[in-house]
Amino acid sequence: VFRWKSLLKGSDDVDGGANVKGSKNVKKPSWMTPISHGYHILEARSWGGEEDEVEKLDNVVVQREEKEGLELWFYGVSDASIGDGISRYLQSNFFDRKFKESLVVKASKDTMRKAYLDARAKLESDKPEKMVKSASAMIINGEKIVMAQMGGYRAIVCRDGMAHQLRVTHQYTGKRHWPHRLISGAMRIPRVRIQACHTGSESSRKQTDSLELIAASERIDSETEFIILASNGIFEVMRNQEAVDLIRHIDDPQEAAECLAREASMRMSRSNISCVVIRFD
Repeated sequence: VFRWKSLLKGSDDVDGGANVKGSKNVKKPSWMTPISHGYHILEARSWGGEEDEVEKLDNVVVQREEKEGLELWFYGVSDASIGDGISRYLQSNFFDRKFKESLVVKASKDTMRKAYLDARAKLESDKPEKMVKSASAMIINGEKIVMAQMGGYRAIVCRDGMAHQLRVTHQYTGKRHWPHRLISGAMRIPRVRIQACHTGSESSRKQTDSLELIAASERIDSETEFIILASNGIFEVMRNQEAVDLIRHIDDPQEAAECLAREASMRMSRSNISCVVIRFD
């Protein structure tokens, strides 16, 4: 079964050509971790009094798949220049192929990384001045998350109230030297290989880190509250923890996404503003 939704400027959800609103919350079956999502997109605006060219709306993809007893959700926010190229690559090279259940996480992470590299290669060929800007998350059976980000777009995980961002880091196989808050739940499982979603000091984070392709995976446990996938229009005007604190008390992910976008707009963000909020109940 293949069902997917690509939300672009010109769709029925566009309000006046400026906003994309109102995905209804989508719930998982009761036998899995209940998951709901919402999204919101705004156009970039010029605040300098100049008639700057307004960029096209970002692309949001929400895609659900069933593969041999597995339920997979793919969420993505991408710059208009690459559109739904990443999700189409995943469809051809992951969703349409058979993998053993034990290999699904590794295969999804590798395929997502290749999808980003493929999008970058095509973009560099067609528009050398452009860069791939995207953040994605794949949720596997409500138990594991595979995430990727590139070009200043970010995937932020809220775990027990703390914001964790994907960062360039090494992978470790041992249980030591990791904060309990970071991988609670995974600590009880032997031989888990995980790449950190590290909070770190945002003031010390190098700008070049956000431009690199970063892919990571982790388990979903009782401390995993929600994920934010958002454009640089959000994060150029607020810190990761600010974004998390702003919407943590909002149970409706659609309302949370709109709140986050409105706040970035009120802070006069100059870039496209787009976000997806995925909540685990």
